[in-house]
Amino acid sequence: MGHNGSVSIDTAELPDPEGPEDRPAPAGNPGWLSDDELSFVRGRLPVLYVEAVPVRLDGLGKVVEVGLLLRGTPEGAMTRALVSGRVRYGETLREALFRHLENDLGPMAFPQMPATILPAQIAEYFPMPGITSYVDARQHAVSLVYVVPVTGTCNPRQDALEVTWMAPDEALSPATLDELPGGRGTLLRQALAAVGC
Repeated sequence: MGHNGSVSIDTAELPDPEGPEDRPAPAGNPGWLSDDELSFVRGRLPVLYVEAVPVRLDGLGKVVEVGLLLRGTPEGAMTRALVSGRVRYGETLREALFRHLENDLGPMAFPQMPATILPAQIAEYFPMPGITSYVDARQHAVSLVYVVPVTGTCNPRQDALEVTWMAPDEALSPATLDELPGGRGTLLRQALAAVGC
């Protein structure tokens, strides 16, 4: 604690680079937080996230496939997920979106970044159910959601087991939407509705 009772947070040392997620950010403030620092921040402030729904388009720009990540939970359950992650201090939304797409889909995914950074949807997550449709037990978070065309080969990285490509009708089926935790089924439906699905 500081002399006036305030808490001081310094950024943690960056880990050794192992992949795109661990590349050092611009000099001056890496935006990297230790687990303790992140826990402190999550307990006091909303955290900004970007989420992406990867899609494949036909020649007319119509969505023909939706990509959902398959992940295992610590409890051993399999769930679907969107590309998602925090925006770091000093990082633009466009940089954060690209970084998380590359982290989750691999460097050969070739996402077509939107010309404007206007999101298709905004979701506000709370740790307690009932405030909104979106729940994240760890934190209060605000997420900007984008539908991003992908033209390359996707090889999931980080903790994703695979990227499953499915027709929009299958992605929007009740069975698939139920596999997305924390209200993300509703979020997927709303994001795809914004692009005509």
